[in-house]
Amino acid sequence: MAYFNTIKRSFADVDLSNGIDTNEFLEATEGMVKIFDVIGSTAFGFVQNDMNGNIKRLRLRYESNPEKNDTLEHLLEGESDESKRLATEGLLWLIRALDFTAKGLTRSLDNPDEELTYSFSVAYETTLRQYHNFLVRPVFALAVKSCPYRQDFYKRIDIIDDTAIGLMREWLAALDILVNRVQILFHQHPEYIKGM
Repeated sequence: MAYFNTIKRSFADVDLSNGIDTNEFLEATEGMVKIFDVIGSTAFGFVQNDMNGNIKRLRLRYESNPEKNDTLEHLLEGESDESKRLATEGLLWLIRALDFTAKGLTRSLDNPDEELTYSFSVAYETTLRQYHNFLVRPVFALAVKSCPYRQDFYKRIDIIDDTAIGLMREWLAALDILVNRVQILFHQHPEYIKGM
């Protein structure tokens, strides 16, 4: 069974009708983070831990008042006047990591002769690198170099036919929509992330 059939919620199933549903977004993201288990590289452990920590920040904020924090938009607005905006900072870094993952996997699908190492290296250069200092960059480079061979990875997530590839593309397209919406939100409200 394809990996994308085993997760609790797909990004394609996140309700966007009144904003980005916070709980559904978190459920989909929790499922996505588990793909690093499938990649199998211990070097990606710090990425996975960072993402899980940011999910925890958002979940704590959401659970403190589920009605008030029902959408990511409401959550960010509600936290905007506070001196410590832990959930906002968590979302900022989580979106950056999701963008990296989406771009790496999309590039891999679009370039079937390319190894994951190269796909994720290019994705890193265009997403996260600009936010990392000289101490983090080599750690990330090491993680990317330890990606499994393309063939092994796709076998592990059971993406072996056109139906499964279609499912993965749908999942990635929905993730890309979510990432773009949050990035636009941050762009429209720079005060949310001022000083971060």
